[in-house]
Amino acid sequence: MAKSQQKVLTLKDAVNLALNNYGTIKAKANYVNASQANVKENQRESLPDLNVSAQQDYGTVNSQFGPSYGYRGFSVSSSGPALANQNWNAAFGSLYLANINWDFFSFGKAREKIKVAQSILNRDQADLAQEQFQHEIRVATAYLNLLAAQQLSNTQQKNLDRAIELSRVVVVRAKNGLNAGVDSSLANADVSSAKIALTNARDFEQAQANQLAQFLGVDAQGFVLDTLFVSTVPKVIDPQTTLKPEDNPLLKYYKARIGYSDELEKYYKTFNYPTFSVFSIFQGRGSGFDNSYGVGNPNGYTQSYFTGANPTRSNYLLGVGLIWNLTSPLRVHQQTEAQRFTSLGLKNEYDLVDQNLRTQTALAETRIANAVKNYQEAPVGLKAASDAYLQKSVLYKNGLTTIVDVTTALYTLNRAETDKEIAYNNVWQALLYKAASTGDFNLFINEF
Repeated sequence: MAKSQQKVLTLKDAVNLALNNYGTIKAKANYVNASQANVKENQRESLPDLNVSAQQDYGTVNSQFGPSYGYRGFSVSSSGPALANQNWNAAFGSLYLANINWDFFSFGKAREKIKVAQSILNRDQADLAQEQFQHEIRVATAYLNLLAAQQLSNTQQKNLDRAIELSRVVVVRAKNGLNAGVDSSLANADVSSAKIALTNARDFEQAQANQLAQFLGVDAQGFVLDTLFVSTVPKVIDPQTTLKPEDNPLLKYYKARIGYSDELEKYYKTFNYPTFSVFSIFQGRGSGFDNSYGVGNPNGYTQSYFTGANPTRSNYLLGVGLIWNLTSPLRVHQQTEAQRFTSLGLKNEYDLVDQNLRTQTALAETRIANAVKNYQEAPVGLKAASDAYLQKSVLYKNGLTTIVDVTTALYTLNRAETDKEIAYNNVWQALLYKAASTGDFNLFINEF
């Protein structure tokens, strides 16, 4: 599709497309979803454990007095009367139980664990927000860079067209003996130089287009951009943000990192204290061996499944327990100390970023002022260069000046056109720089 048929990609459309497509933003959005699920899981972890169990077995009940150890759970746990001889009498048996365990008081351990999970969510949400903000800045910068590259390509194309036209005039005059033959060589050299400059400009334009496509999350392609940025400047040259410095998305992310570290330190401190638990068990058992089997009646059993599966004895147990590892404070002290120093390190990083952003904000004011000065001066230089080139070309056609004067004027005009294109773009770039340093992208995007 020809560029003239392509839809114009506005900056707002580019930003929205990038926020929806860029892989890093998608990844961090999924990290937020994971953290949200983690918060819910920790909230439900404080619920009591409720276990139910049922088993039905078939086997013998030979037993004898003496110690035994079920190493790694591989021995048989059988119980029955201690008989004089081994036998292979077997019957069905069953066991049913329900068990509740609840750590009902642990000096805030569960509560602090939920707060840690919440602080992780806050950190990941702040990370997503700052990534979105930074990507908005990256996309806007790439957009302006590509637009500048396209305009420079156009400028170099116009420069080549002028060089070719001048070369035709020079060749005609040289053939007619009105100018020296060396003039045509100089004109051809200018044409060659202009072609190289145009090739380099188009190569740079392609690199910028590829960069923008990468940020948008689309395949490399040509873009038709909004020419507003090369025809006008912001309505408000130096707008002021309403955001507080600490509301910068980058600073909020660093603050969330500190919050997570502080909560983790508080959570570690809860391991100094014991945990109180309440527990309850209700159990029912059934057996195919009756009560006469252990008092001299070797036939006091039945192989009926239903007899063994039917519970005939029940027990219950209620209790309160306490568990406290008395050596925990020795380890926890070092954990909390390590986390405290981590928090201090994160605070140092916060302060450094805050200082850098304040410095960048001050620099942004200077860049805007300088960009406006250049924008106001560029048309003056372009007008003078255009007049000079027109004058020199007319004089040359009438044999009143040299080819060197004309090529010098040609070079000056090309530089003036380039300065004009860059001057417009730099005003927008300076405003974008201020938006980036203050954390307020609306300073820039609201100009449209």
